[in-house]
Amino acid sequence: MMQAKTLLLLAAALAAPAGAALAQAPSPGSKFGFVNTERILRDAVPAQRAQKKIEAEFQKRDQELARLADQLKRLQDELEKNAVTMSESQRRTKERDFGELNRDFQRKQREFREDLNQRRNEELAQVVEQANRVIRQIAEQEKYDIIFQDAVFASPRIDITDKVIKALDAAKPSAK
Repeated sequence: MMQAKTLLLLAAALAAPAGAALAQAPSPGSKFGFVNTERILRDAVPAQRAQKKIEAEFQKRDQELARLADQLKRLQDELEKNAVTMSESQRRTKERDFGELNRDFQRKQREFREDLNQRRNEELAQVVEQANRVIRQIAEQEKYDIIFQDAVFASPRIDITDKVIKALDAAKPSAK
């Protein structure tokens, strides 16, 4: 008897949240939208502008890294080619030079990646902020109840990504 009473209480406790969820289900006239953030960050003009800005900003450092990599390759080839004919002290000096240059290259490469990622995140955060403003405007103007970003699946009929991209492309570039 005690077990049956416990089961009934447990069933009632589990059913309560389901009943509350049904009571809050969207009304038949609800309007839903979906936005693909990845497409916005790839296709919208502000995102492309940000990418070009970052590329220009980091072009010089990228070229410097390429120059260092080429220098390392030449030094390594020279070491491999002439190691047998070099004196022991010459070989050690070349190996030490190679090691120092390699460490310098690795450090600069790591700093480059960190700086590049930080700048990319800063620029893309601005694009996402702009996109969110546009999404809110569209939601208010077209009376959406909810707009989802990045879902596992969304029907193309509720996808408003193209509207958002068009609105972003039409907006004037932010002064920065």
